[in-house]
Amino acid sequence: MTEPRPAKLALEDGTVVAGYAVGAPGETTGELCFNTSMSGYQEILTDPSYAGQVMLMTYPHIGNYGAFEAATEADRPHVAGLVVRQLSVDPSNHDMEETLDAYLARHGLVGISGVDTRRLVRHIRQRGVMNCVISSQDLDDASLVAKAKAVPSMAGLELASGVGVAEAYDFSEAGERRVAVYDYGVKRHILQSLSALGAAVRVFPAGMPFADVLAWEPDGVFFSNGPGDPRAMPGAIGTAREAIQSGLPLFGICLGHQLLALAEGLEVYKMKVGHRGANHPVLNLTTGRVEISTQNHGFAVREDGLAGVAEVEHRNLNDDTVEGLRYLRFPGFSVQYHPEACPGPHDSRYLFDQFFEMMDAAPAERHRQPAREGVSQPVDA
Repeated sequence: MTEPRPAKLALEDGTVVAGYAVGAPGETTGELCFNTSMSGYQEILTDPSYAGQVMLMTYPHIGNYGAFEAATEADRPHVAGLVVRQLSVDPSNHDMEETLDAYLARHGLVGISGVDTRRLVRHIRQRGVMNCVISSQDLDDASLVAKAKAVPSMAGLELASGVGVAEAYDFSEAGERRVAVYDYGVKRHILQSLSALGAAVRVFPAGMPFADVLAWEPDGVFFSNGPGDPRAMPGAIGTAREAIQSGLPLFGICLGHQLLALAEGLEVYKMKVGHRGANHPVLNLTTGRVEISTQNHGFAVREDGLAGVAEVEHRNLNDDTVEGLRYLRFPGFSVQYHPEACPGPHDSRYLFDQFFEMMDAAPAERHRQPAREGVSQPVDA
């Protein structure tokens, strides 16, 4: 056992708490958010949608089962930092390859433990999410608060271009249907879910012109999850508009849901406190069933202006926000939550089946139509 290293966390409103450093030594900044999942910490750490965010885990014991590659959603952590009540130093799991602390240190991820996470969650719930800094180097309260205040707001921040692929690649090549995936930070389990249903899946960079995607002759287009403010992504919104005009079946998750909504003229707003956890109840308005869902978002689609554009198909039962839309002017739908789960329940995996049913029902000739003339080509947001 090594001697605990002191560390501090400071919020932009002047709140400062002391604890012990975990992971790599140093300093990190980002928007402090919290996740209510009891497990799945490694999937959360590696979800590209969390780029720019410092993640506070509400469950008091984190790291109980160590870390291992099979639990990752990307090749590295994407969160900006980690806050926990207690980090397990003696995990137990036959799949474990290293401790969580060693995993964090190996990837240079800065964290803090030994803090009152319940107090911090209550503070955020009352005041709203805010920027923070974690440091094991600078322990001066005034200096840390000043650094937290200097962190750019997530509102208006484009982050997706920094987490996606630079070149197109084939995730799976064999399948009866071709699914083109726009990568804004796509999770591995989304790609695996599409491939498992028998699709050839090609992943395209966020700034890929839609004409180049059409040249691959896809049967459907998927818009992925990702970090940041979708309103700061004009190129991606333009791509979504072109995809809508192509007549191809479309499916969007999380950020992809917001981009499709923006492309259809709907509004997106930043939430006071986002949804992050594996136990959010969502009502399917078509079936009347309640689904327990995995969620990770700080922005949401405003319900105003839906008439003639889309119908709300899923609604959050905690705060009545829009969780899913069925579009009326093109074959497509989108959801704010994560049907692939990981971590979380599998109540909503049927949505991938619905996407394939939509592709099966689409006229074959529609799949091969070029983009309409006069539509501007998208650029990187």
